[in-house]
Amino acid sequence: MQSSVWTAIVLFAQNGEGAAPAGGGGGLGISFLPIIIIFVLFWLLLIRPQRREQRQREEMLKQVKPTDRVITGGGLYGVVTAVDRDEGSVVVRIDDANNTKVKVALWAIARVLTNEPPGTSNR
Repeated sequence: MQSSVWTAIVLFAQNGEGAAPAGGGGGLGISFLPIIIIFVLFWLLLIRPQRREQRQREEMLKQVKPTDRVITGGGLYGVVTAVDRDEGSVVVRIDDANNTKVKVALWAIARVLTNEPPGTSNR
């Protein structure tokens, strides 16, 4: 009986973990668990909201039509006068007094505003 105790002590000293060999069953799944959790959190917090926002933007650009008030990516406020979907461009009137128009790429529209007349919004 004492020899088995000494054998266990010697194996513990050599192994650092006792007589049982290292790397028992089930270690592989548990070692990948943190990586899987990080991937799921990354998908929930970054990828999914970005895809939703991209779909909303694409839908907004599909809905652009003449008489829509828009803001371009460069910060110009104006009213859409023409839409050319084949070319991917929009003509925006930026000054009513001089009838100044600018042709911009469809993707350059940052936001479509409500169709209420200018100056009636609550500031």
